[in-house]
Amino acid sequence: MSNSAMNRAQAARLHDDDVVGILMHQHARIEELFAEVKRHGDRTAKQNAFDELRCVLAVHEAAEEMVVRPAAKKVAGSRETDARNREEKQAATVLAELEGIDVNTSAFDAKFAEFEAAVKAHADREERQEFPALHDGYSAEERRTMGVRVRAAEKVAPTHPHPGSAGSTAAQWTVGPFAGMVDRVRDGLRGS
Repeated sequence: MSNSAMNRAQAARLHDDDVVGILMHQHARIEELFAEVKRHGDRTAKQNAFDELRCVLAVHEAAEEMVVRPAAKKVAGSRETDARNREEKQAATVLAELEGIDVNTSAFDAKFAEFEAAVKAHADREERQEFPALHDGYSAEERRTMGVRVRAAEKVAPTHPHPGSAGSTAAQWTVGPFAGMVDRVRDGLRGS
């Protein structure tokens, strides 16, 4: 069974709004999108898959930083949450670099492979360390409330990486909604 299938199976056992279940489903989707980007040979299809991955990652990480990290800090400790935030800041930097590279080049493929390995390692650490602490440290109702807050944060989160605000809860709450609005306008203009 693939990691994404295992994540979905584990998440399916939780309430639809449980924050851990939401994040596990998103991790599975991110893993699928990495495979999709690598599978496509056509420039347009590969670019579209990468754009979807970029958007899903940017939104996912911003929502984690806005909602999950403050809660996880209480039950997993600041050492754990600081490490995850540093990884997310580094990932945002690399993702921004990838945005500027033609998807049909060997330079993109090489950097993308490194990026995929780093993101998967990051997700694995969240799933082994942060998510169990959230599951065990909060009641089902508290986790559902966090899940609702994650979904609300995702509606205003940036759809492109912003390394300057990545890895910081305060910066995500301050800059994130404005950056998200600008990103969505930019995405809309590119799509029309």
